[in-house]
This record gives sequence, structure tokens and C-alpha cells, in this order.
Amino acid sequence: MFITSRNIKTAGACLIAMLLYLSSFSFAQERPTLLFQETWQQAESALGNPTSPHARSDSYYLAGPEALTNPGLELRLYGYKAQDITVYEHEGRVDLWTGLAGSPVAIMLKSTDNYLDLSGLARLRAIVRTNNLHELHPVIKLADGTLAIGSQAIQTHGAFMSVEVAYDNQDWFLLDPNEVVVGSAIAEPDLSLIDEVGFANLASGGGHGNAGWSNISDVELYANAVPR
Repeated sequence: MFITSRNIKTAGACLIAMLLYLSSFSFAQERPTLLFQETWQQAESALGNPTSPHARSDSYYLAGPEALTNPGLELRLYGYKAQDITVYEHEGRVDLWTGLAGSPVAIMLKSTDNYLDLSGLARLRAIVRTNNLHELHPVIKLADGTLAIGSQAIQTHGAFMSVEVAYDNQDWFLLDPNEVVVGSAIAEPDLSLIDEVGFANLASGGGHGNAGWSNISDVELYANAVPR
């Protein structure tokens, strides 16, 4: 094959086109920046009496709006005993603890200004702890109000650990908002328009000590915002 100026120009054009394609692909695959974070707090106004028989005293910091430190977020709790989720401090961090909740629960965060685009490389990070066969699963609330639970099961065997959730590699199932029980499969939910994001514990809390429970602290969401 003879090398001509035409061949060189053609090869150069192909190379430029390939570089532009790879550049656009790399740009499209960049991870979103931090959209929001929540570290929780114990507020005196949130002191109350849980209904759980596992309670050791009458006064606990109960999870609710007062537990939030980010004014741009709303806390949404699901499960008929979710009112017994408490706010504790461990290892210098504040976390939500499910040990007194006498039902499965879901703990969700909602941005007041934006829907969430959880497609692609969006990630949720948190420091969590689970004990005695308890697991956490990622949960999303779709724009139409449907709660969906992901197939990723998180167990830490009693240690606080940093975990990361990706959303486009999960199998998704319906989640009943009152009972917090799993229903039928959801085929390809629209991850580009999500209302709430969080975790679910599908088992009732076992009380204090070496029982079954979970903790969630230092939540960070890396995702793109979609204005409401």
C-alpha cells in the first residue's frame, strides 16, 4: 500500500474523530459532585418516650425533623413503629438507631428543592453498622410516589463501616410504605427522577446490647439535581 497525502488526511480525520468520541464518553462518565450530606444531631426538643418494650428509660432523642442538620432536607420515616427510631452518638458521630423500632423501617431523605438523578455514576455513601443478621438495603422513592427497595444487602457484623451504593446495578422491588415489606419486582425503574433516597431495615429492632439493629450516620449523596 502506498502512503499518500490523502491516506494521511483520512487517517488523521479518523484519529481526531476517535479522540473526540472517547473524550465525550469520558466526560459523560464523570462522577457527579456532592449534592448533599447529613450528619444528624441530638435536639433537646426531640426528647420523648418510645413505645418499645426494649426501652431502658423514659427519655430518648427520637428521630424527626429536629434530627436534621441540613436545612435543605426533609427526613421521611416509614414503618408503623418508625416513631421509635432514636438518635444516638457513637465514635464521635451522631447516628439514627433502629434498635427500639418494633417493625421493619425505612429511613429516607428528601431534597426540598430538587429531584435526584441517580442514573449512571451517582452514589450514596454512609457510615453504617448492622448487628445479628440485620441488613440494610438501599431504598428510593420514585417521582410517582412508589417506594422501591434494591437487592444490595449491607451487613457489617457489629462494626461501623463506610459503604457505597450504586443504583444502576440493582434489582428493584416494590416496598410497602406502611409495613415495609417487599413486593413484586420492578422492571427498569426511572432512576433519573427520584424523590427520596435512603435505607431500609427489613427486621424489627431487638433492643439494646448484642441484639439485632442498625445505625446510619454521615450520609452523602453524589448525584445530579433536577429542579422540582
